[in-house]
Amino acid sequence: MILLVLLASILILGVTVYQYDEQTKDYNIQRFERKEATTQETIELELTNKTTYLVNTENLPKIFQERIYEISSINKLNISFFDLKGNFLISSKTNAFEETDIKPLNHLILNELSQNSNHKILKSREEDGVGYQTSYSYINDPKFKRIGILEMQFTQDNSEIESELREFIYRLGLVYLLMFIIAIALAYLLSSYITRSIQTISDKMHQTRLHERNEKIILNAASSEIEVLVEAYNNMIDQLEESAVKLAKSEREQAWREMAKQVAHEIKNPLTPMRLSVQSFERKFNPADENIREKLAEYSKTLIQQIDVMSSIASAFSDFAKMPTQKREKVEIISVVKLALDIFGEDFINYYPKEEELFAYLDKTQLIRIVTNLVKNAIQATENKETPIIDVTVLSENNNVKITVTDNGRGIQEKVKDLIFEPKFTTKSSGMGLGLAMIKNIIEAYDGTISFTSEEGIGTVFTVVLPKI
Repeated sequence: MILLVLLASILILGVTVYQYDEQTKDYNIQRFERKEATTQETIELELTNKTTYLVNTENLPKIFQERIYEISSINKLNISFFDLKGNFLISSKTNAFEETDIKPLNHLILNELSQNSNHKILKSREEDGVGYQTSYSYINDPKFKRIGILEMQFTQDNSEIESELREFIYRLGLVYLLMFIIAIALAYLLSSYITRSIQTISDKMHQTRLHERNEKIILNAASSEIEVLVEAYNNMIDQLEESAVKLAKSEREQAWREMAKQVAHEIKNPLTPMRLSVQSFERKFNPADENIREKLAEYSKTLIQQIDVMSSIASAFSDFAKMPTQKREKVEIISVVKLALDIFGEDFINYYPKEEELFAYLDKTQLIRIVTNLVKNAIQATENKETPIIDVTVLSENNNVKITVTDNGRGIQEKVKDLIFEPKFTTKSSGMGLGLAMIKNIIEAYDGTISFTSEEGIGTVFTVVLPKI
């Protein structure tokens, strides 16, 4: 809308200036024609009725010797007479006390005048803001015989007209500027009104989430097109909620199936040696054997070990299944991390606290579990290293506690980096792959983050960031 108003203003201004200029030119031509007609009638009247000289080419200067100035002054024209060959005879531009400095007419004007059907030609030119209009026509005696050529020159000073034009353009420009400002205001109001409904739809779309309840759009007044769009959005919300319910149900079922598979797999591992032990004991049992007590004790020990394995499996899955309780208490981080490291006897574990004391509101037990799990993984990653090194660093960063566990172990392969925090995923020959998934749940329950960087053959750095409050 603003562009159209601006373009229309420029076009109208251009057309106005062009029309004004054309009208000025037409007015000057018409004015000159009136003066020209009056002058010709006066000259014809002078030649017909008033002169006492014989009307011919040679007597033209004598006939109009004084009269030419009067005619020129009355009509405000410069008048000149030439013979039929273009030689100068007399002019109102000169007087008796000045030398004549008017050149003869050139042959182009003479040819054009003779070939013109009206035997009259008009020339226009402009110099330094002054317009000159000159006409050439034949002078006839009372018997309509050509006796000379009449040149009439009208001078028009255009400076006043141009000044008026500039003033007119200035005023017109002010009007267009006011129109342009009004157009901007109207465009803003209209666009705000039109886009208000679209903005509402856009905001709702940005707030749309798959696993959250989304509000429908209700508009009191809107165009039919917007209503169609709102109806389509509301239908999409209904379908999205249905899809979210189905997806959640499918995810839960899939999670239970995966968990059931993993539990079954882990339980089968100790059941197999238990079965073999029972079958072996059944075949070899001899009550009369003098070593029966030792064999029975060995058999019982084997069963108890497998039962303990099954118990640990059940405990691990139970701990993973329930979300950690967000217990918050004021904990001195430096000493708690040291306490967690004291349970490890390896002398290649180094502790580098960057603060003397560091307090945060966390669960002490959960913090110990995070540190021990990461250090245990680091120890397993450095098993085949001749000189293993594990560095644990604790520092304060803004309003967070930052704990890093660095090792020089085998590192993590690029292809499994995206799976490292997935439940039941493990790169070790033993274990259930729940450790990192479980501590990730703990950390995220406290609005913290865990990340890692790793390079094969060089080592891994795990970084835990927990808020102090």
